Amino acid sequence: YFITEIEVKLRLNLILSLREYIDHGMKERTLILDPTKLERVIMRMAWQILELNSQEKDFYLVGISKSGFKLAHRLMKCLSKIYDGDVRLGEISINKKNPPKGPTKCDLDPEDFKGKSVVIVDDVLNSGATLIYAVKYFLVAETKNLSTAVLIDRNHKRYPVKADIKGLSLSTSYQDNVEVSFGDKAAVYLV
Repeated sequence: YFITEIEVKLRLNLILSLREYIDHGMKERTLILDPTKLERVIMRMAWQILELNSQEKDFYLVGISKSGFKLAHRLMKCLSKIYDGDVRLGEISINKKNPPKGPTKCDLDPEDFKGKSVVIVDDVLNSGATLIYAVKYFLVAETKNLSTAVLIDRNHKRYPVKADIKGLSLSTSYQDNVEVSFGDKAAVYLV
């Protein structure tokens, strides 16, 4: 059987492509929270947020774009079932690759939350950079109370920031990633 040089190159490219697909595209995913457990954790977080703000007639939930905002929206739905006060939803956008370089944008003006309680919400607390820059934004105004809530705390903080409310504390290696999905099949995976 005779193989031409072109066929050899094509086969090598195919093998390399398959290896790359296997190494990078088919990462093993470990289910951490299935949809039912995820909803239970979010509801528990809502109760904890309510405990922190039980004396307030209204407060702000501000989610960090994109997944943090989705989590804040879900928390707001849970809070609407157990809280008679007014929960206002906001979104803050931070440059996650390089927070000090900015821009940091929020759909709330500092005057909106002056004298109010604010809960900053994010999906995963990794190094703490994103969360600390979100906190920095809210320190401009005189908030009554400022707290943080995260779904997953990975315990790899490089900044002096903590989550007041944690859905789940997860010890992982630096190579691991946590993937949170709020789509049709909401779940949390370790990748």
